[in-house]
Formats: sequence, structure tokens, C-alpha cells
Amino acid sequence: MELFDSHAHYDDKRFEEDYEEVILNAFSSGVKYILNAGSDIATSKKSIKLAEKFDFVYAAVGVHPHEVEKLSNTEYEELKKLCNHKKVVAIGEIGLDYYYDHSPREVQRYWFDKQIELGKEFNLPLIIHNRDSHEDIMNIIRRHTPYAKPGVLHCFTGSWEMAKELLNFGFYISFGGPITFKNAKKAIEIIEKMPEDRLLIETDCPYLTPEPYRGRRNDSSYVLFVAKRISEIRKISVEEAAKITTENTKRLFGIE
Repeated sequence: MELFDSHAHYDDKRFEEDYEEVILNAFSSGVKYILNAGSDIATSKKSIKLAEKFDFVYAAVGVHPHEVEKLSNTEYEELKKLCNHKKVVAIGEIGLDYYYDHSPREVQRYWFDKQIELGKEFNLPLIIHNRDSHEDIMNIIRRHTPYAKPGVLHCFTGSWEMAKELLNFGFYISFGGPITFKNAKKAIEIIEKMPEDRLLIETDCPYLTPEPYRGRRNDSSYVLFVAKRISEIRKISVEEAAKITTENTKRLFGIE
């Protein structure tokens, strides 16, 4: 059984001491592919270094909505150069976050728009973060349709109506540890209804650790618990859930 963790952050400080050991342990436990997503220029560069170090790790480069207030045009040009690296398979993590509002909303919208353009310029799919910003996320996504390579809404928290529109635009939808929590009714409804060829799984490690390890540091090996929950919801085997989500992730990011 092969698993694909479609969204990780091994550049995070919580992995500073043991990232190598954790990544190799995940690989030996069946996680044969990992996509590490950048949050700013520095972590995007770290993602590339990780992808150079491990054959089975791939990189996404981008600036998270929390960090866009500090993003300059010079850094944006630097981000463009990173897109040419052979192991960069996506632009991300980009999007909007109106829960924390670490960056002003108009600044978030401006750089989300610009980074979508970057995806189109380099023919790379997008990894989109959305927290309490459904309406503006959709308005910006609509403005840029059609997409040659759309991308994924990671750790999806929207409604089935929102999911349907995204699926119509060609997007994929990813779920992580929160689907194992007791209050995951909305996500479960979407997982039951959505077509199997657009479904991805992730950890978003070190965040959002699934049950039964909620509260601990998350890592890619725990993506198995997300696959197990998907299998229960869709009434398929865990092997089938792993196969479907791995094939979908490889197809989206152009990985052989």
C-alpha cells in the first residue's frame, strides 16, 4: 500500500531537530510520496532543498496569506525563479485567511491574485488555503477561470455547494486530520458525495494531528489515519482509499 501526503511543512521549527528521521520513518511506514509546501520565500527554498535531498519529496513554492504583508516585488521575482526548479510541482501555499488576519485583507487578495497568475505562467497547479474567506476565495478563483492546471483546496472547510463549483472548475479537494474529529459532519457529507478522482489526503504536519493522536506533533505517517477515515466514509477498503488518493495526487502534480 502506497500513501501520498499531499501537504506537509517539514520546514517548520518543530522538525528542526529530527526532520530527516521523521521523513524516513514515514517512507518506511508506506508514505511513498510527500509534497512539502512553502509559506514564504525562505520556506519555499527549504522545500526545494528537502526535495533535492529525498527522491520521494516534492516541493511547492508560494507565500501564505499570513506572510504576504512582508512580500515585496523583488521577492516576488525571486519566487518566480524558484518555479523553474525541476522538483517544484505547485504554487503554494497561497490563499486567504480572514480568521487570523495577520495580513490586511486587501493585501491578501492582491497577492493571491498575483500568485494565481504565477501558476498560469509556469503551468503549475495551485495549493489554496482558505479560512473564513469563502466568498472572496471563490470570487478570485472565478475571475481566473478557465485553468489549464487548476489545483487543490487544501484541508477543505467549505460547503458542498462550494465544493461542487470548484469541482466544475477542475479543482481537487483535500482532507486531513480534522475529518477524524467528532464535529466533522460537513466534511463527511462532501467526502460521501464527491467524485473519487478528485479526492486527496494530507497531514498539514506538524498541525492538525488526527485522532487518536490529536494534540501531538503531526507527521506524514499519520496520513494513514486520514486514509482509514476516508475508507470508512466511502465504504471501501483502506488499500483502495490509498490507491485512489495517491493516483489522484500524482495526476494533479504531474508525478510519474
